[in-house]
Amino acid sequence: MSRKLSKPAAVAFLAICAAVTLFPMCWMYYTSFSASESIQRIPPVLFPRDFTFENYAALLSHSAMPLWLVNSLAVATVITMAQLLFNSMAGFALGRKQFVGRTAIFWVIVATMMVPAQVIVVPLYLMMARFHMIDSLFALILPAVAGPYGIFLMKQYLEGLPRDLEDAARIDGCSEWGVYRQVILPLSKPVLGVLAIFVFISNWNAFLWPLIVLNSSQRYTLTVGLATLQDKHLLDYGLLMAGASVAATPLIAVFLIFQKFAVKGITVGALKG
Repeated sequence: MSRKLSKPAAVAFLAICAAVTLFPMCWMYYTSFSASESIQRIPPVLFPRDFTFENYAALLSHSAMPLWLVNSLAVATVITMAQLLFNSMAGFALGRKQFVGRTAIFWVIVATMMVPAQVIVVPLYLMMARFHMIDSLFALILPAVAGPYGIFLMKQYLEGLPRDLEDAARIDGCSEWGVYRQVILPLSKPVLGVLAIFVFISNWNAFLWPLIVLNSSQRYTLTVGLATLQDKHLLDYGLLMAGASVAATPLIAVFLIFQKFAVKGITVGALKG
């Protein structure tokens, strides 16, 4: 029989794991505030001696970083809000309603999760060209307003909710839209928080499709803009780390905002299992 770790040993082990996990991110932020001489010094200096904002100043002067940041934030936020709405509505229909073809529709949606994103790039590009949306942020938003994974997640979660409150709302004369808005959505806060984190991070980090469909630098998202910046300043690691720090900060903020929902969603799923 395996012996369980004592509490101090478990805390020490988790602290070591956290330190190993957080060290690259801390080093990224430290490098972004370091001068080129300090970054290229061998052996590297683990503790900062002097801080400088030259990398961030160069980032603002050599690129359209504020505009890229606004573009990424707008695209990721709109897609996240749209997916929370449409995925939850689809999950409500598939998980709480009985109609002909319900199972077939669900498995078709699940099957689309197995199709690599690269396979649909060409037909999707032709579709956006026909809609005259090339080099537009709408070309990033429109194809991503709903997602099969989000529908699957919402459907599986909503199937496990008790129907008592839903039936009581209908007895009180509540419409289907009222049941969805006043009963289903409040009960779905944990899974909606998890879904918001996944959708926002995946669309914030999206690179291939924005690289293909966007042509002008004024409409670049942050990931595409940083790639062009790296080509121009390949050896300026301070500049690259400054850009990476700017790109990572909103993701950290989103995770911290929705962290309690994510943890609650995990524990709810564990209790149901």
